[in-house]
Amino acid sequence: MSEKPVSDRSVLWIVAGVTVAGFILWVGWWLVVWLALTLLHVQTGFWPMLEALSTAVAAAAVLGGGILAYRELDELSSARHLDVADRLFQELNSPENVNARRWVYLNLPDDPEKGLPMLSQNGRESVKRVLNSLDRVAFLTQERWIPEETVLPWMSLMVLKCWEKLGPYVEYERERRGEPDYYQTVGELAQRCRNWRAAHISETEVNWVEHAL
Repeated sequence: MSEKPVSDRSVLWIVAGVTVAGFILWVGWWLVVWLALTLLHVQTGFWPMLEALSTAVAAAAVLGGGILAYRELDELSSARHLDVADRLFQELNSPENVNARRWVYLNLPDDPEKGLPMLSQNGRESVKRVLNSLDRVAFLTQERWIPEETVLPWMSLMVLKCWEKLGPYVEYERERRGEPDYYQTVGELAQRCRNWRAAHISETEVNWVEHAL
């Protein structure tokens, strides 16, 4: 047989009862302490003593609540950072994006003016896929969403390698289209990665090797 759920009114009465009982116990305990102090000939008024102790306890409760709230916020922030990092990892390491980056690394001509008309349909799709992927990465790593030290150590080189190949094409398209904000966030992401590597890694140049994994 299932138990009858407790009504809101019952919960209110329970909370009120617990509050009153707690107040009575609190006052009763310090009344006993005051009586003991009186027997020991310690001169102190009961109500001033109770007021001072209640104020101290309230201050301690506020401080403890603040510390607890800070810890909960810190845990929520860590969970959010972990979620963003996981989404970044999935975005950059999906098989489709890995294959698209590989095509860009191996097949994209250096000169966009000559290379753009020569691109096959597969080549154009690979270029757009990589740019759109980096655009999403730039969105997920915008300021204050996730600390740079969490993602740039493993992500910065990947971004810079893509931008070294695609940057000239983006600049060419910006000028040709008259759209200075064409994939602007990707360029800003690449600059952040470049600055981070310059500050943390002595070797910042991208090295290209044949038959890489």
